[in-house]
Amino acid sequence: MSVVSNATPLIYLAKIGRMNLLRKVFGEVFIPEEVKVEVVDKGKQLGERDAYIVEKAIRDGWLKVLNVKVLEVPIKLEAGEIAVLSLAKRQGLREVLVDEISARTAARLMGLIPR
Repeated sequence: MSVVSNATPLIYLAKIGRMNLLRKVFGEVFIPEEVKVEVVDKGKQLGERDAYIVEKAIRDGWLKVLNVKVLEVPIKLEAGEIAVLSLAKRQGLREVLVDEISARTAARLMGLIPR
């Protein structure tokens, strides 16, 4: 089973040293480039330790970064959330890891399962 993740789950799992849970539960985890920039690039600029942990998961190959052409979504969302939902739809994946209520609602309206 594969999943597309937004930034928050990655950040907090990395902060508590439990990134391995994503790999155990989902195997392959996809993130759009927008999420990688938010978590890794900006995180490293701020000196956040979790940014390096997420970057290692990308290097290890189980956290995959993909570029995506965004779709229209039924609710106003942040760019990263739009990219997550778009990536899931374009990759034919059903599940997304999103925490914001608006993103969870949009996911359901788009036929996705928010976790």
